[in-house]
Amino acid sequence: MPHHTPLIGTIVAGLVVAFIMGAIAHRLKLSPLVGYLVAGIMVGPFTPGFVADSGLANELAEIGVILLMFGVGLHFSLKDLLSVKAIAVPGAIVQIAVATLLGMGLGYLMGWPLMGGLVFGLALSVASTVVLLRALQGADLVETRRGRIAVGWLIVEDLVMVLALVLLPALAGVMNNADAGGGASALIAPLVGTLLKVVGFVVLMLVVGRRLIPWALHWVVHSGSRELFRLAVLAIALGVAFGAAIVFDVSFALGAFFAGMILGETPLSRRATEETLPLRDAFAVLFFVSVGMLFNPAVVVEQPLPLLATVLIIVVGKSIAAWGIVRAFGHPNVTALTIAASLAQIGEFSFILASLGAGLGVLPAEARDLILAGAIVSIFINPILFSLIVRDHKKEEDETQVDTATDQPRLGHVILVGYGRVGKLIAKRLAERHVQFVVIEGDPERVEEAEEAGLSVVRGNALEDRHLLAAGICEARYLLIAVPEGFEGGAINEHARHLNPNLQVIARAHSDAEVAHLEALGVRHVVMGERELAGRMLQLCGVG
Repeated sequence: MPHHTPLIGTIVAGLVVAFIMGAIAHRLKLSPLVGYLVAGIMVGPFTPGFVADSGLANELAEIGVILLMFGVGLHFSLKDLLSVKAIAVPGAIVQIAVATLLGMGLGYLMGWPLMGGLVFGLALSVASTVVLLRALQGADLVETRRGRIAVGWLIVEDLVMVLALVLLPALAGVMNNADAGGGASALIAPLVGTLLKVVGFVVLMLVVGRRLIPWALHWVVHSGSRELFRLAVLAIALGVAFGAAIVFDVSFALGAFFAGMILGETPLSRRATEETLPLRDAFAVLFFVSVGMLFNPAVVVEQPLPLLATVLIIVVGKSIAAWGIVRAFGHPNVTALTIAASLAQIGEFSFILASLGAGLGVLPAEARDLILAGAIVSIFINPILFSLIVRDHKKEEDETQVDTATDQPRLGHVILVGYGRVGKLIAKRLAERHVQFVVIEGDPERVEEAEEAGLSVVRGNALEDRHLLAAGICEARYLLIAVPEGFEGGAINEHARHLNPNLQVIARAHSDAEVAHLEALGVRHVVMGERELAGRMLQLCGVG
């Protein structure tokens, strides 16, 4: 068997070039999505050099779509949506309608068919989850009122897009029947049939899936096999998506979304997310690469005015609509500006819609190129726009994030990084001994747990100096690094020791390599779980 098969060549070229371009994008403070899209352009048929197999790339991209939608379902939070439903639901729907109409207007001027304009407008109306969450996290706004509104708004957009993905094939069939001169029944039957199939699938998932999926996962957990658990999660995601497409004739996206949503309701959702994240990221990268392969860079030169109009719809039209809606609901200007800036870009769902529309033959090739070009430009612009707005309004009293940790005088206290299983045990013992300490944690759910326990918490990543300073690193005596990754702990140690050279660091490790790495960085006290367990067991039997 030759080593240079098209499948291997496509995967290797896609991942290697995506890594290089993603690293460059990260270095330039841009979203890695830009790098992945550029990588796709580089290995695509419209640029010189190596050309990957577009057919195989598209099939790999389907797996990426399934895993992306599974991830969206896992992170779907009905609680977050309900907390801001009064503004997020009507706001998102109106904003989608405005952006879609603007896109359809441009499509009409370009002479595209009605369905092409509709798909084009929908693709411009939905923001990227990855870009939006990264912007909010970078500005420490996820837990603020405006951050929750932005996330709730995005959830509504995602739900609308899931519905669009389901109905689009049926609508395309209706339009084809209309062109063929079919009667009213020929026009309505495909749409009604699709809705019935969707309802049947949803009912099956809510009645059977909500019982069967958690039961299966709990059984796997009790088996004690981490490998089997990871395989079970992937089997559920891919199996439900494929089964939904075969049995109910609905999209992979809907099946994967519902599988993730049901799994997200179980206590095992966090572990499922962690176990599948590497594979999901890898196939998501291949999806973005496959999208980039479809892009013809000539559109920048051949259609500069349509491209400018597309970017203006994304960055200006959507933003003005969102700003006006938020202000109309009585929210302050800073909230309206934050929401507007958050949504001034497009991403994953736009690419999925563009790929589906092109596959159904309803979206013209030039429209697809404009969507991809508009996405790249808007992702370039968005961080700059967002940082300007956040910087100007960072000290707004109604939106300032209050850290209970900063309200107390500190000297010689302990800083605990991580509030996971180990961190919780440490925090409990410190509290019992009345030791003054501050927790640094970035996960919203864990932050909430720590705050409910009455602890002083700084929300954020301990790799960022501002969060270490907020926790009082300069006055601290001990730094306890309870995060599970020893190499990440080494980086935290370097940042902390730079700010406080006299700090005493105690870190956690999982392997000999991590222990060696931490000790080489000057961490004098490294605790390796396996060694401590072995020592304690030997001690109990009188050997230690």
